[in-house]
Amino acid sequence: MIVKIVLLIVFFAVMIGVGVSCRKSAAGVTGFVLGGRNVGSWLTAFAFGTSYFSAVIFVGYAGQFGWKYGMSATWIGLGNALIGSLLAWRILGRRTRLMTQYLQSATMPDFFGQRFGSTALKVAASVIVFIFLVPYTASLYNGLSRLFGMAFGIDYTWCVVGMAVLTGAYVWLGGYMATAVNDFIQGLIMLVGICAVVMAVLNGNGGFTEAVNRLSQIPSEAAPTLNGAFTSFLGPQPLWLLGVVLLTSLGTWGLPQMVGKFYAIRDEAAIRKGTFISTFFAIIVAGGCYFLGGFGRLYAPVIEYTASGTPIYDSIIPSMLASLPDVMIGVVIILVLSASMSTLSSLVLTSGSTLTLDIIKPAVSRGGKTMKEHSQLLCIRLLVLFFIVVSSVLAIVQAKSSVTFIAQLMGISWGALAGAFLAPFLYGLYWKRTTPAAVWASFIVGIGVMCGCMYGTFTHHTFISPFLSSPINAGVLAMLLGLVVVPLVSAVTRVRNKEAVSGMFQCYERTVTVRASTSLKEEE
Repeated sequence: MIVKIVLLIVFFAVMIGVGVSCRKSAAGVTGFVLGGRNVGSWLTAFAFGTSYFSAVIFVGYAGQFGWKYGMSATWIGLGNALIGSLLAWRILGRRTRLMTQYLQSATMPDFFGQRFGSTALKVAASVIVFIFLVPYTASLYNGLSRLFGMAFGIDYTWCVVGMAVLTGAYVWLGGYMATAVNDFIQGLIMLVGICAVVMAVLNGNGGFTEAVNRLSQIPSEAAPTLNGAFTSFLGPQPLWLLGVVLLTSLGTWGLPQMVGKFYAIRDEAAIRKGTFISTFFAIIVAGGCYFLGGFGRLYAPVIEYTASGTPIYDSIIPSMLASLPDVMIGVVIILVLSASMSTLSSLVLTSGSTLTLDIIKPAVSRGGKTMKEHSQLLCIRLLVLFFIVVSSVLAIVQAKSSVTFIAQLMGISWGALAGAFLAPFLYGLYWKRTTPAAVWASFIVGIGVMCGCMYGTFTHHTFISPFLSSPINAGVLAMLLGLVVVPLVSAVTRVRNKEAVSGMFQCYERTVTVRASTSLKEEE
């Protein structure tokens, strides 16, 4: 117990210390929201990775999908690394940085407003972010209750309050830069922690070979005729597994808190390095989490079940860790805290800056007044605290009452945000012919599909088909429909101001001077 408490105290002290040391970088709005667009490769890459992978991944998804798909769940982590990290950096990184700097936009809704010349689009995107990002934020506290209960016997409410206060403190003090530095520290903890946990669990089951041998003997309800289903290459349900890979990997391309990391990156060299670092981080952390969860069936006798006999997925990973030494449990607690706090800080900073810069500031300026920078900064800080309080209350209400809609809305949040934003953001960066009408169509289709799925869940009706009744598969459908709808609608509608759009795309073509160490091209 002493070791666990000491680890927590040291962890908390470091997080607050970083917030205090980064106060100067948060003196202005651009510094507080984007770190002055001067964040290097390591900090940006770790900020991207730690915002990507939270306690939802480690405790919830790893347990749930590891139970369903066995060792093939590792494909989810590899998809997160190759599609969600490598391709995201390669395809979005440079163009996002250049276009958003040219447009002087600090948020995704502001990008839509500036790129397509529509204040209504900016407001609509801000509303979507507010509705779906806050309940998603509440999900980050999930899993902490079981781990802290196992280690300290602390009530869930105090876990939530402690995490919320600590995160709010260092975000208030240091803004984006404090978040980025703490993300780097928390990312190192996650890298070391997941490797140590995987090795400890495998050793507890007689080593890798013995653990795989035992897992291969467990029959699958989904594929009863497939011997060794949970150790097979694609698992017992390959199509369902593909849906999870696509949503959790391609979906990051449309999430405001993820794409926002590219706004702040310093230069070309940082993008190149960040691509490699972020991909490596995802392979280790995401791959390790889902690989670990793949052995969850070995703990079937000790996990918790509902009255109907269905496993409580959030109990699987804690049950796997319960028999570990105290020091290792302390490492796991710091690991999960790091994963949760890094994502929480990113989400609330995104929510607070979006609401301030895209709704409140324009509303104040509409009457001929100007919202001063210090007022904007104070408003963002207050909204950060507001979103932390709201998400904490939602998490506590969900855990302490019979209210279930919160958890269901959390499962739909990722699909709604990615379904609405991914296609118009991607096409907006690459295609001049993308029109405002196409963006509206993507918003309507993405939100419509996920609301239909949510309605089907509440009313116990089938949404289109049993396969699409799953929020995960419905989220994939929303993203794919957006990628089809945007070019189709753009083909039959017109660009309002072709000259302005052409000027925007000139930001990709402007001439810059580089050092010889950066480019081998001869001078003309």
